[in-house]
Amino acid sequence: MANEDQPEQMPQSEIVTRSSLYQEFLAEREEILKHKWLESEKAGFDIGFERALLDWIRKHRDKWRTSRKN
Repeated sequence: MANEDQPEQMPQSEIVTRSSLYQEFLAEREEILKHKWLESEKAGFDIGFERALLDWIRKHRDKWRTSRKN
């Protein structure tokens, strides 16, 4: 029985998926996957997520984050 004085609580999974930190993670992950695809096409083979991640962080992350803040 729900207490009318207390607001309903969201399920934990909904709280996580609505969080701005999780949304930022998803946006960054999407950029890394795009970078992986582009670099794999250039190389002619799948470079793998870890290589794409490290390359993207080194070359693009700071500029990407700055552009997201504006």
